[in-house]
Amino acid sequence: MTSPTPTANTHTSLEGKGILITSTAMQQLARLSKEQAEDQVLRVGVRSGGCSGMSYTMDFVPSTEINQDDEVYEYSSLDGATFRVVCDPKSLLYIYGMQLDFSTELIGGGFNFINPNATQTCGCGSSFAV
Repeated sequence: MTSPTPTANTHTSLEGKGILITSTAMQQLARLSKEQAEDQVLRVGVRSGGCSGMSYTMDFVPSTEINQDDEVYEYSSLDGATFRVVCDPKSLLYIYGMQLDFSTELIGGGFNFINPNATQTCGCGSSFAV
């Protein structure tokens, strides 16, 4: 299975750092962040497990769960909605330069992680090896 080609239209955080997010993923994240309780952040990371050895994690959590050593990036969508993405330093080593995309396809739809650090990815796209 070939990995998806990175999309040219991507967004970085307001500081110019962080995970690259495609326009379709930005729209979806902006919509999802509006549905969350007040003061929620998107935590992105990795954990051991999955068919290739490591799997991606992504979930909205209260901002009170931001740790002192976490990297925090603020993003702004085209419609003006802002949200923060948080990543722990250990996970950032594995996903630095990653692109987050979103597909509306019936099969294989949802968020997709395009990770330049991955030497191997599984067919579902939610786990990888380095």
